Amino acid sequence: MLLSPITMKLGLKEELLEQLEIEGYQYITIGGREICWLDEGTVVTWIIMAVLVLVAFLMTRGLKAEGKLSKRQLLLEMGYTKLENFFKDIVGEEGMPYCWWLMSVAIFIGASNMVGMFGFKPPTKSVQVTAALALCSIVLVEFAGIRAKGLRGHIKAFAKPVSIVAPINVLELVIKPLSLCMRLFGNIIGAFIIMELIKFAVPVLFPMVLSLYFDLFDGFLQAYIFVFLTAIYIQEAIEPDEEGGAVKRRRKRLVKSIKKWA
Repeated sequence: MLLSPITMKLGLKEELLEQLEIEGYQYITIGGREICWLDEGTVVTWIIMAVLVLVAFLMTRGLKAEGKLSKRQLLLEMGYTKLENFFKDIVGEEGMPYCWWLMSVAIFIGASNMVGMFGFKPPTKSVQVTAALALCSIVLVEFAGIRAKGLRGHIKAFAKPVSIVAPINVLELVIKPLSLCMRLFGNIIGAFIIMELIKFAVPVLFPMVLSLYFDLFDGFLQAYIFVFLTAIYIQEAIEPDEEGGAVKRRRKRLVKSIKKWA
């Protein structure tokens, strides 16, 4: 009887470690060390991308530019318009060419976070996946800044508002992707651990209700936060050196709204 709590604790620990482990499938040897180039997270990512491409193909077949529109097309146009207006409020007209990336990443992260409902391990549970998404986003942010201001103008922006803050602004090149990566990874891992603890303590009915929250609501919330922060970074990279008061007020409102949810 005295050993039962210890046995339960060890069983929970083994279960958590097993669920958190990302299984490797293919390895290569570099400098005497084995490096995995194909793991479970990569395979699930490919599956998600294939499903999303198939769904996009099926949903966009037979679209019309005029005449009577189907309910499917009306639904698609409404969803796209709402997303476009949301990002336009953040990045402005100048940042609209980057909305395709923001929308695609939001859909991918949302789908990745909810695949646990179908028996797959979410690829966002792997820090390599979240790091890759964060790195791609920051590369796009820097590209947007260079495209808007030119290479010299973008470099000069690191010394704004005064040159003494230049080292801090340069440090943000590391801080921003690290923040995006660890925020997404930490929230997904945290939600997973909480769900496993609840399943272990209350194995009947209650976990199903919370699963809807963590797999659906929280999963899409994390996707929203990721793309929102990326959009803010793009807006900061492309904004003119002198920003109008109206834009400042709009950004403050948006940042306040995200802090309520984060």
